[in-house]
Amino acid sequence: MSFAPPREELPRARFPQMPHDRENGWVAGEEALFELESEDRSAGFEALPGMALEDLMAPDWADALSGVEDELRSALAFVAGEASRGTQVLPAASNILRAFRQPLADVKVLILGQDPYPTPGHAVGLAFAVSGQTRPIPRSLSNIYREMESDLGLPQRVHGDLSAWTDQGVLLLNRVLSVAAGAAGSHRGKGWEAITTAAVTAVARRTNAAGLQSPLVAILWGKDAEAVQPLLEGAPVISSAHPSPLSASRGFFGSRPFSRANELLRRQGADPVIWELPPLP
Repeated sequence: MSFAPPREELPRARFPQMPHDRENGWVAGEEALFELESEDRSAGFEALPGMALEDLMAPDWADALSGVEDELRSALAFVAGEASRGTQVLPAASNILRAFRQPLADVKVLILGQDPYPTPGHAVGLAFAVSGQTRPIPRSLSNIYREMESDLGLPQRVHGDLSAWTDQGVLLLNRVLSVAAGAAGSHRGKGWEAITTAAVTAVARRTNAAGLQSPLVAILWGKDAEAVQPLLEGAPVISSAHPSPLSASRGFFGSRPFSRANELLRRQGADPVIWELPPLP
């Protein structure tokens, strides 16, 4: 049965509105304020394989992923080796496990991506997000904002800082957590899939005091994301084409994932997500 709730009517976050050049992706008159990141993103990887799990992620994630600790250390050793040979690995070492800094217990929406943006200065360790200073934002994210405007009537933003979502329990997890600069998909099959499979499983298997599954909605965009559906223990799923410019017109636009996710959260007794982002981070 298809599900088409009325347009979301949440309390709106109150932000000053600013003019937006949709073609170029910045706020009119503010272009000079923003520059792409230029940090050395190959630094710091050598220390990661030897660090305690509790120093890499939130304590409940460390416990949940302890069963794949060997696989995690192997994947971290791989990226450390790549960086030592001069490959620019993205995201920065400090952000490679950023998705797991958010406590597992807080997760109520899972949005699953593929692998990090391969453009230097874009990947920040959260699926689909970029640094708040990155201009223009990636086209996939621009399409997400376009759908959010159509779904909820919310203004599109010029920045890609999605921390306002993660602060509310939205887990922005890529299936693969690293990539070589300029080489999309280059770190697939290097061990990350075992870690993210365990992560999705851990999210789905959380229970409350009554032994019932904790509130969860999974938003799965594209075939790679949809492949994890068997891991979700029957949690509600919203699936569609990927927001990439190559596929967004084949089912992503018009899918209304934001209002549908909030309705499914309400049905489970959870607070809806306020999807509106500030005009500037």
